[in-house]
Amino acid sequence: MFNWHKISEGDPYPLGATVTAKGINFALFSAHAERIELCIFDRFGLKEFKRFELSHCTDHVWHIHIEGLKPGTLYGYRVHGPWDPHAGHRFNHHKLLIDPYAKKLHGSFRWSDLAFGYDQSHKDQDLIMDTRDNAHIVPKSVALDDSDLEAVLREDSGRLYLPKSTSKSAASKQPAGKPKVPWNKTVIYETHVKGFTKLHMGVPMGERGTFAGMMRPEVVDYVKGLGVTAIELLPVHAFIDEHFLLNHELTNYWGYNTLSFFSAHAPYLSVGERAEFRRMVDAYHEAGIEVILDVVYNHTAEGNHLGPTLSFRGIDNASYYCLASHDARFYANDTGCGNTLNVKHPRVLQMVMDSLRYWANTMNVDGFRFDLATVLGREVHGFDPGSGFFDAVRQDPSLNACKFIAEPWDIGPGGYQLGNYPSGWSEWNDRFRDTVRQFWRGDEGMLPEFARRIHGSSDLFEHSGRAPYATINFVTSHDGFTLNDMVSYKNRNNFANKENNNDGHHSNFSDNHGEEGETHNSKVLELRARQKRNFIATLFLSQGTPMLLAGDECGRTQGGNNNAYCQDNDINWLDWKKISGENRCLQDFTQYVTGLRQEYPILTSLSYIHRPDEPEDKDDCRVMWVNELGEEMQEGQWKELQRHTLGWVLENNIFDRKKIKKTLLLVLFNASSEKREFTLMDTNKIKRWDCLLDTCESDGVPAKKVLEKKSQITLLAKSMQLLSAVF
Repeated sequence: MFNWHKISEGDPYPLGATVTAKGINFALFSAHAERIELCIFDRFGLKEFKRFELSHCTDHVWHIHIEGLKPGTLYGYRVHGPWDPHAGHRFNHHKLLIDPYAKKLHGSFRWSDLAFGYDQSHKDQDLIMDTRDNAHIVPKSVALDDSDLEAVLREDSGRLYLPKSTSKSAASKQPAGKPKVPWNKTVIYETHVKGFTKLHMGVPMGERGTFAGMMRPEVVDYVKGLGVTAIELLPVHAFIDEHFLLNHELTNYWGYNTLSFFSAHAPYLSVGERAEFRRMVDAYHEAGIEVILDVVYNHTAEGNHLGPTLSFRGIDNASYYCLASHDARFYANDTGCGNTLNVKHPRVLQMVMDSLRYWANTMNVDGFRFDLATVLGREVHGFDPGSGFFDAVRQDPSLNACKFIAEPWDIGPGGYQLGNYPSGWSEWNDRFRDTVRQFWRGDEGMLPEFARRIHGSSDLFEHSGRAPYATINFVTSHDGFTLNDMVSYKNRNNFANKENNNDGHHSNFSDNHGEEGETHNSKVLELRARQKRNFIATLFLSQGTPMLLAGDECGRTQGGNNNAYCQDNDINWLDWKKISGENRCLQDFTQYVTGLRQEYPILTSLSYIHRPDEPEDKDDCRVMWVNELGEEMQEGQWKELQRHTLGWVLENNIFDRKKIKKTLLLVLFNASSEKREFTLMDTNKIKRWDCLLDTCESDGVPAKKVLEKKSQITLLAKSMQLLSAVF
């Protein structure tokens, strides 16, 4: 039973439900509301126990303080105002609304006609208000105390992460701080909380597919063993399934349909408490691994004008969303998801910034990857690297140590902005992805573009003073083919998505190498395995920040589905039983290549490396491109459409105690369908060459191979080698 002691006006800041010494302060922004009611529910979220009016409003923030309320209180809002869709207003006090600042949601959302603010049976669709109550189908917001979270974590017994080598004495120390891995040493592993552990036999059944499963020592050890320094988790903010997916008996597996920007997705919590997420983060920190969240601040789960009223739409539609200039009944759809969050509005920007600070400071994450990030930088006149959002992030002292990654495009006007983000940001580089795929497929005329991409895409990033790590290099991601499928399918196989195979990328630049899909043809399988090694080696030996899709190192397949966003099943779940045989070799190869990347500093240069004759050249590092004769590439050779071979020389001079220690690496690529002979470079100072990597070998690691200078070396079709010079 609740004890009401005293009700006062409270404070307009902070927004959300804030636990105080005597009760709870509630604050909600709405610029156009006429009246707001706070509804308090019983501990089951079934019965509305009490209703209070927020009678005080300061700078469009409605607020109240109620003594006697305790942490864990369940609540929601009813917001009164005009129902005038053509003016952008969709207030409907019959609909219970989720607090945008809620840090936990109680109960699951259930699709029903009651979820919609308009009368679906009316001929004018969304123009007539629906007057039925929806409280029983909407999750309730939960008031939480952040100090309670810290207390729970302090009381944890045992260590969060115990690697196999940990001693008993080490188990009593405090959790490690943030690893703070330098950008140039970062290796990203993109994964999905549920799919990564759902089939892991070493994870208890009740923890599979949850944050608890992700922090199991067996799982953390596996990630650490790959040479990964950061895991990038697909969306973990609370999200819901789209209505059309449920009609097809499908679900939103990826999670890009956010309902709440402060709440963790409840099904990922094995015991329902947010402390579980924080424990997972601390476990990875203990292993020296950073945690990056894929965040979706560009749109919400409320969809277009025919979508449900769950939170933002009913609180202040005209403030939270970008509306069509010709008729505010409709939404600007720069995201392709029905609506676009109006980050240009100062209060909406404040919400996004508060959310980022919450996850960075309270939940301790290390960085963020922003889905469709161009939305966040679009001002009235178009995309602006000096937009209010970028300025807010740049000056925030509590976020300045975080890693920020942009997906640098959306479908709005001027949406493709690769290379145009401000300093301090890194960007997903789809041109690296497409170019590397086309090069190894054997497409004509790819050599110049391939060289630019593996060089760190200096043509896209260096002009604004950014470093090579600004390019997030990837060959595959959650969106598209897996690595295995990219070398096994020419055509997508998305029939399971129930859209007649019309969804997903059309241009995959993939190849089946002789037979479509699964095969027992040994020659085809051998070539596919070599191509997988080529892609992984190219990714990790290129300048820039590499990102590996989880499961690519062990041959995960989606059966040719290149848009598996709606498949919450074994199409997406990583099958740990298959990490054996050839797949085990590929995993070992991945570990070996990440080790090479860390061993040779020139592969992780902090600045762009140029040719000796270029003005940007620095004396300590140089790059050169050579042909099969070991001679520098000539201008005419770059233009030869049928040329599929290239040698890339990376030279590093380190001055140590007045002596010069030289490192010289030679990467040889042969993407042609025939073997090629390469003559090794001949200089007086080189004594011999050591072969460090050969993708023709089943594990990619050559038997100790020493080559004299002026030697000729044979590269089989579709293969590459890495050599180092000994002086």
